[in-house]
Amino acid sequence: MAKCEICGKAVTFGLAVSHSNRKTNRTWKPNIRKVKAVVNGTPKTVNVCSRCLRSGKVTRAV
Repeated sequence: MAKCEICGKAVTFGLAVSHSNRKTNRTWKPNIRKVKAVVNGTPKTVNVCSRCLRSGKVTRAV
């Protein structure tokens, strides 16, 4: 599932609007990375969005 385990960011739904104003469904998916991180002192694989990685909300395990 495309969902960040830290911030909860998930798939967003909306409409793609063509030049002739026809509307079709589309999705925006978050940039999810599977990362080995330290959670409660133990290394664990978590699904995290790139923004949480960049901002330092996640400490990566070595």
